[in-house]
Amino acid sequence: MNSYGSFPGARPRRLRTTPAMRRMVAETRLHPADLILPAFVREGITEPVPIQAMPGVVQHTRDTLRKAAVEALEAGVSGIMLFGVPEDAKKDAAGTAGTDPDGILQVAVRDVKAEVGDELVIMSDLCLDEFTDHGHCGVLDADGRVDNDATLERYAEMAQVQADAGVHVVGPSGMMDGQVGVIRDALDTIGKEDVSILAYTAKYSSAFYGPFREAVGSSLKGDRKTYQQDPANLRESMRELALDLEEGADMVMVKPAGPYLDVLAKVAEAVDVPVAAYQISGEYAMVEAAAEKGWIDRDKAILETLTGIRRAGAQMILTYWATEVARNLSAGRR
Repeated sequence: MNSYGSFPGARPRRLRTTPAMRRMVAETRLHPADLILPAFVREGITEPVPIQAMPGVVQHTRDTLRKAAVEALEAGVSGIMLFGVPEDAKKDAAGTAGTDPDGILQVAVRDVKAEVGDELVIMSDLCLDEFTDHGHCGVLDADGRVDNDATLERYAEMAQVQADAGVHVVGPSGMMDGQVGVIRDALDTIGKEDVSILAYTAKYSSAFYGPFREAVGSSLKGDRKTYQQDPANLRESMRELALDLEEGADMVMVKPAGPYLDVLAKVAEAVDVPVAAYQISGEYAMVEAAAEKGWIDRDKAILETLTGIRRAGAQMILTYWATEVARNLSAGRR
């Protein structure tokens, strides 16, 4: 008997021996074009305002937003998702600042479009929560509950003013039943058939949104559990997916990303449209906080989280690290 016969014949470690070998056999590759930068623009400020819970992220002025868009484009990022933060005095129960052609979000879309044209995909958040004095994603009925169908009418108006401002993609994030179909009809009615819809198909009621509330100056009272999804449910996401596709979604999204990789993988397996995932504020804040404490290697942790999201099936990733990571990838730093 061969004295070496007890040793393994198959040695997967052979394919891990050097950085060049690992790079050659990598099954998942992250590319700058996979990334989309979420950005906040705040009305009435003259300097960027740091978001305390998200180190390195700010509420932009109109000027610094334009600069951020150019930097993202130069780094190779594919898109920018814009969120408008109006002055508190302009918030009301119906979120009318969200449908004002001269509201901060529409102005920001025009600013970015003037700066980068069609070279960067300009996306806009289509939701009322930043603009309502109660902080919910829709208008409320007499009992204080979000009125789904009345909210759809507001979303239709929002879609039209955002399209008129020059946006390429609208991202309805409110989780109202029927929102994709109503928005598609509203866009087509005004001749904006080329404006795409990125459906927030599976948006869960998550504890990880906390820092985002600061980022958009949320006035939320209560919670959003009656319209955002229960974290316990997966089949429900597949039902939402079928409805969004039937209503005309061009792209679909899972949000948050990291805690819902199983949902993301299921969605990616089921569709033939592009799939996005949003690495949200709490995911960002956890890595930054742990890195600040010296508990993890920040750069490696960022890349690992994004690679995991990509491996699970996301073709596009919304991340606050988009520009930084794109630069590092382009420079060959991994």
